Amino acid sequence: MGLQHTALLVLALALAGLPARAQHTAGVAAASAGHSTHELEWLDSARSRRVPVRLYLPDTASADAPVPLVVFSHGIGGSRHGYSYLGRHWASQGYASLHLQHVGSDRELWFGNPFELVARLQGAARESEAVARVRDLSFALDQLLAGELAPRLDAQRIVAAGHSYGANTTLLAAGASVQRDGAPLQLHDARIKAVIVLSAPPFYGEAAPQQILGPVRVPSLHVTATEDVIRIPGYYSGAEDRVAVFDATGSPRKTLAVFAGGSHSIFTDRAGSGGAQLNAQVKEATRALSIAFLNSVFKGDDGALAAWPQQFADIVARYTRSPP
Repeated sequence: MGLQHTALLVLALALAGLPARAQHTAGVAAASAGHSTHELEWLDSARSRRVPVRLYLPDTASADAPVPLVVFSHGIGGSRHGYSYLGRHWASQGYASLHLQHVGSDRELWFGNPFELVARLQGAARESEAVARVRDLSFALDQLLAGELAPRLDAQRIVAAGHSYGANTTLLAAGASVQRDGAPLQLHDARIKAVIVLSAPPFYGEAAPQQILGPVRVPSLHVTATEDVIRIPGYYSGAEDRVAVFDATGSPRKTLAVFAGGSHSIFTDRAGSGGAQLNAQVKEATRALSIAFLNSVFKGDDGALAAWPQQFADIVARYTRSPP
């Protein structure tokens, strides 16, 4: 029993992509090449819930030239400091990036009694937390778009993005419909104009995926890998589930990229997951693909999106665009 429990802990830590104590330290607003970084924390008094965020803001953003915004939701056990390789890149390309921290399923899961970790992970996956995460996203947008930085952001060009659990959060905010007591949960945020979905799990225990994901009608980008497997006890999910989510999503314009090999945590900031060389290549390719997708949605420029699979042909197992 002890060995089995230890194995589950190792799998859970591997999934998160972080050692239990290897955490980032929050900083104050700081400048970097081409963008500034802002640490903010809000309190949703209606829910008595903190919503910490990190904003990567392009230097080009101004009231005269407001920039599009990506709002990013982390996977289980993550934080606002994660997925920085995406936030920094998006900001360098003229897209602000707001990274949420979901306090009921964030980095705090890794602290406390290690023998209770699996129970904490399973608790963080409960329905109430899944709903709270979507509420975090909408609340954070409310706060940001009503604050002093709002004039520098284009409220008509907002994208939701997320990894793993955060991918579910993203899809729910974009219109995915879950029924409870004969009525859909009201989670759709109409401000979301497109979604970027990394390693999306299935909606465990729900009806046919088409019923849930068919209502998502905004352009969507889905990214996964052939070894993108989730191994949280009670929530196992094979890589084929990521493709099933893509197939079921109702977006008239949607794109799927599947990397060869990899791992579920290859899309986190962790450098070695899936192999050090492939990890770096996948991150480079994901940065390029996400910008190509954003430019297609907001600028009508499909050239980079069409050329992307050939540029990264050595590591791409499948690439599908609908319509091409």
